[in-house]
Amino acid sequence: MVSYPATTETISLALEANSSEAIHILYQVLEDPSSSPEALRVKEQAITNLCDRLTEEKRGEDLRTLLTKLRPFFSLIPKAKTAKIVRGIIDAVAKIPGTTDLQITLCKEMVEWTRAEKRTFLRQRVEAKLAALLMENKEYVEALALLSTLVKEVRRLDDKLLLVDIDLLESKLHFSLRNLPKAKAALTAARTAANAIYVPPAQQGTIDLQSGILHAEEKDYKTGYSYFFEAFESFNALGDSRAVFSLKYMLLCKIMVSQADDVAGIISSKAGLQYVGPDLDAMKAVADAHSKRSLKLFENALRDYKAQLEDDPIVHRHLSSLYDTLLEQNLCRLIEPFSRVEIAHIAELIGLPVDHVEKKLSQMILDKKFAGTLDQGAGCLIIFEDPKADAIYSATLDTIENMEKVVDSLYVRSAKIMA
Repeated sequence: MVSYPATTETISLALEANSSEAIHILYQVLEDPSSSPEALRVKEQAITNLCDRLTEEKRGEDLRTLLTKLRPFFSLIPKAKTAKIVRGIIDAVAKIPGTTDLQITLCKEMVEWTRAEKRTFLRQRVEAKLAALLMENKEYVEALALLSTLVKEVRRLDDKLLLVDIDLLESKLHFSLRNLPKAKAALTAARTAANAIYVPPAQQGTIDLQSGILHAEEKDYKTGYSYFFEAFESFNALGDSRAVFSLKYMLLCKIMVSQADDVAGIISSKAGLQYVGPDLDAMKAVADAHSKRSLKLFENALRDYKAQLEDDPIVHRHLSSLYDTLLEQNLCRLIEPFSRVEIAHIAELIGLPVDHVEKKLSQMILDKKFAGTLDQGAGCLIIFEDPKADAIYSATLDTIENMEKVVDSLYVRSAKIMA
């Protein structure tokens, strides 16, 4: 069996070989017992090349095994380089689709190892990555418990850059749990930490994106649009895949403030044309349905673009609200000419099931959207005329107010006379 020493010639040979042969050569390089500075440098290069090859072949388990095998090697190189290699291998596994469970296992193993080796700096970063993976896997309780202890530790060390990451992650986690006050508090903490240091553009874009999501959740769509625009500019300049989501949420904000006509203009702009695809087509279909106030077109858009609209929790939440508003507007327009009308007739006009329309009408009556009652025995909706406000109450209040002024004026005059 041919052995390959840790030299630059061996690395060149591996680069020229086919994938399986190259992987074999690179493993041989790592097994070379030499620990000279030159050999260590070559081994670092071999690790990088090996990671790339294994990622291309989607061999996630081999990457996990590689990380375990490299532990004796980590004792020979500086801690900073160890951290770079460990994070590089974890990121390499993340590039392989469907490896979330493997990544969680890998991170847990590395946390145990870093704790035993007393490598605090690396452990904190791996734990932050682990919390993000747990959140992605919807294991919110475990992720929150991990972040709670981690954030206290990092604040004590005053590592601002990591603190921004953790606070941002905590904000996303609380938002997923529908705890908006805590999500906003965590985001404010992330912004405060970010103001004290230089934050990379990608990180700044992530902060802006989360800010936009929280403002949109509070129905402040104009401010949300501004944040999504800032995030889009950051991601677009970096060529980040999240740019299309920022643009999608920008279009959502325009639709929610009844400016659906602006959607086509944004999509056809120079920046928008780069991201033309199913996501933008979905938002354009929703904008068209909103402009025409058509429930049928709206439902068609939800059906045709299910992955882009219903499977995105942020878009789905806002579109549910928009659908309800659109349905109410359509129902109000249809019942306007009637004083008594069959529910089945309304359902036929609007093209929805009778029970769905009946439920919505009862909700609208309770919300005082119009005055009326449902006669379920006859299957009819009875609409009352809007009750006119009795003018006597407002007139009485005006009289009392004027009397008060007269009494105050008389009191001032009497005080002057007595003086």
